[in-house]
This record gives sequence, C-alpha cells and structure tokens, in this order.
Amino acid sequence: MAQLELLCFVLMLVAVLDIAARKIGLPYPVLMVLCGLSLGLIPRLPHFTFPPELVLPVFIPPLLFPAAFLTSWHDFKFNLRPIFLLAVGLVLLTMLTVAWTAHACIPGLPWSAAFVLGAIISPPDAIAATAVFERLEVPRRIVTVLEGESLVNDTVALVAYRFAITAVVTGTFSLSTAALEVPLVALGGAIIGGLIGVGVDWLQRRLDDPPVQVTISLLTPFLAYLTAEQVGCSGVLAIVTAGVFLGWRLPRMVTARTRLELGAFWQMLVYLLNGIVFVFIGLQLPQVTQGLEQHTSWSRLLSQTGAVCAVTVVVRLLWIYPAAYLPRLLSSSLRARDPYPDWRDVTIIGWSGMRGVDSLATALALPFFTVTGAPFPGRNIIIFISFAVILFTLVAQGLSLPILIRLLGVKGDGKADCEEHVARLAANQAALAYLEGLAETKAEHRQQITLLQAEYHERLAQLELEEEEDEENNSDVTEERDTPTPISPFFQLARAALQIERDAIIGLRNQHRINDETLRVVQRDIDLADARMVEREQ
Repeated sequence: MAQLELLCFVLMLVAVLDIAARKIGLPYPVLMVLCGLSLGLIPRLPHFTFPPELVLPVFIPPLLFPAAFLTSWHDFKFNLRPIFLLAVGLVLLTMLTVAWTAHACIPGLPWSAAFVLGAIISPPDAIAATAVFERLEVPRRIVTVLEGESLVNDTVALVAYRFAITAVVTGTFSLSTAALEVPLVALGGAIIGGLIGVGVDWLQRRLDDPPVQVTISLLTPFLAYLTAEQVGCSGVLAIVTAGVFLGWRLPRMVTARTRLELGAFWQMLVYLLNGIVFVFIGLQLPQVTQGLEQHTSWSRLLSQTGAVCAVTVVVRLLWIYPAAYLPRLLSSSLRARDPYPDWRDVTIIGWSGMRGVDSLATALALPFFTVTGAPFPGRNIIIFISFAVILFTLVAQGLSLPILIRLLGVKGDGKADCEEHVARLAANQAALAYLEGLAETKAEHRQQITLLQAEYHERLAQLELEEEEDEENNSDVTEERDTPTPISPFFQLARAALQIERDAIIGLRNQHRINDETLRVVQRDIDLADARMVEREQ
C-alpha cells in the first residue's frame, strides 16, 4: 500500500511541477531533477527500489519510440553527416574521456566500471533544449540536429553500455570480439525493427478501432525491443527502425480519429514517464549516498564529480567546432552543397548537451551483483555521478541556454512557417480543383458543391493575402472550418475534399518540399475537421 501511495504522490507531483514550470518559464526537466534531488533529502520518506533488470525494458521502449516516430526522415537525411558526427563520434569520445577521468580520479574503480559510467552519461537528451526552443525561436536546423543526435546517440550509447555491463558482470571482455559483434548486433536490430514495422503497418491498415490501434502502437516498441534482445541483437535499434518507418507511414496508415488519439496518448505517456524517472532517482539517492559516506569524504566525492562534469561539457565544446567546419574545409563539394554554418548556431548546439531521462534510466538499471555474487564495483558512485552530471547540465546549461540565445542574437529562420503556408495553400488548391471537376458530373449536388467551393475560395484568399503582406501565419484553420447544415451528401463531399487535402500535403512531403513536422501540423487541422464532420453525421 505504501508503494501505491508513493506512486500516486509522484504522479500528482509531476503534474504540479509541470504547471509550476510553465508559470515561471523553466524547462520542466530542470524542475523535475531539482524536485527529485529535494525528495532525496526528506527524512523518513518511503524507499522505492525499482528492480534494475526491469528498468530498460519498461522505460526505454516507450521513451525512445515516440522520438523515432516523430522524426522527420527528410530533415534527418539532409543532416545525416552532422548528426552522425555528434551521435557516434562525440558519444564515443565522451565515453572514452569520461572513463579515463573516472578511472584516474576514483581509486579502485576498474576500467570496465569506468566505461559503464562513460556510456551512461555520453548521450545528451534533446528534451530540455527543445523545451527552451519552444519559447525562443531558433533556426529549424538546430532543432533537427539535436533531435536527430538524441535519437541516434541513444542507440550508440546503449550498445556500448550493454558491452560494458557484460564486461563488469562476467569479468571478461575482448575488443576484437566486440568489434565483430557490434555490426551484427546493429544490423540484426535494424532488420527486426523493420520487419515489425512492416507487420504493424499491415495490421493497422486493416483496422478502424482507435482503442485497439492505440494499444497496438503501445505494444510495438516493447515487441521490437524484447524480440531483438531475445536473439542477442540491439533492441534500441529495433525500436528506432520500427518508429521511423511507422512515423513515415502514419499519414496513410490510420484514420484521422486514430491519429488524433495516438498523438494525445503518446504525449501524455512520455510526459508521465519523464517525470516518474526523474523523481524516482531522487528517492534512491539517500541509499546511494549512505553507501558512499562509508568509503569516501564529501570533499573528495565532489571533486571527482566536478572533474567528470567538466570533462563532459568541455569535450562537447572542443568537438563541435572542428566537426562543423573541418569537413567543409576539406571538401569543396560539401561547401557548395552545404555552406559553412553560422558560428552562433554551432555554439548553441555545443551548449545544448544536457543529459536527461535516458541517462537516468541506464543508471537505475545497473545490476547489484556480478555473476560471482560480488557487489557491482562502484555502483553507488556511478549512480551518484550520473545524477550529478544530469543535474549540472540541466540546471547550469538549461537555465543559461535562453540567455545565450538572446546574447548571440539567434533568431528563427521562418522555414517552418513558410513550409506550413505552402502546405495549406497546396491542400486547399487541390481540394478546390477536385470540387470544380466534380461540379461538372454531380449536378444533383451542385448546391453542396457551391457551398464548399465558397469556403475554399475564402481560405485561399486569406492565404494569398497573408503571402502578399508577408505576415506570420498564425491563423487557426481548425476553428475556421464552420460546418454547415448537416446534409449527408454535403458531408460526403466535404470529407472527400479533406482527403484530397491530405493527399496533397503527403505528396509535398514525399517530394521533400515540406518536412514531417509541417505535415503533422497541417494534417492535424484536417483530421480535426474530419472528426467534427463524423460527429455531425452521427
């Protein structure tokens, strides 16, 4: 009963913290981690220990899947080089330098355990940075690179984490064996994720039952992860592959009503899981610190933690500028295709390396014992330093990031608004052309067609006026879809016109004229209008 009461308290706390974060203008992960720390300081608070072997299977699939699901494949491909330089090169460099620092600073910490620490804190999490970017507009490429990095670096870091844990638990490790296994593990995970994605796509297309389809969507990442892990492949890469594939197929895979419910479901689930993980780590801190106090002094512990924090931040800053400019300096074709980026944008990316929920989850997943029954070496200090790095990067970098953006004068590039305008214009023009063709063959429905044509003409006039005046597109298209008197032929024609709109914007996405985020924004308005018409018909 105490555990249930604690869970209810945590859920209530997450909701209160989110409201508070919005009121005071803080990224909510910052407030979550501070609250988790505060909870750990409260005496006599009930202890909560989540079984380590369940942490990754329970938390990683639902946290990673929506990130992959919402990835814009077009933008991801265009930014593949910077994303991989950060997500592979920087992650491996950070893991190595953190492992070397920890091994040198912490007496008795074996190399294998030091590499576990490096794998835990090497991948940044884009959630805190994007929470800042929502309030302060920045060029879209910054967001794309950070979100792509966050998606891929989880795969790299968790594969490295898996090998490091195996080395600690079994006491054996072979670099040559690992070098041969990593490509097979990655390829196997990608194949399994792709097959599951194809199967889920086939199944979802044959259903029209939102609760069932949402349930299938929830089970998909768990199925991908557990299947891949069961055969010794990368469960993380299986999740990412299935998520990216299904995200691309979503616009034609399910109905408008299902898409709306899927969006709301995943938004709520990710929000709750992020809050729960941050708070739970705070609840475990007292047990961790009690174990540390018996073996070291606080002054030494803080100096060790400070060294790891400094290395984590500095390595990223030292890597980001050569990674951005050196490839272009060496390749004229790359310079022509993708010119030198603004140094201010590069600086923002370099300062956005906040650690987050994925590092927390992998820290909580550390086993208590090795195969010989001996305690996992350095488990308490690894968890403590991991939490400290997350706390430092979220608070220090998360709070200073808005100040840095303002000082550098970084502004949004308007690409998202421009693409949204293009998508809405093309969708309405396609629907109007469809209605004009229909008017010649459906004389019995001329009145309904005329009403719809007038509505589309009005929307086009508004869009063209906005384009001429070069104003920001802030119109709420959903609210402007006033539904006329419920005449069945009218609704049938109107919904057919909405489908033409969908086809038009999907075509723009497939032609790489807009990205997936713009597609989702415009399609959501169309889906809402479709859902209202279904309700009126019923």
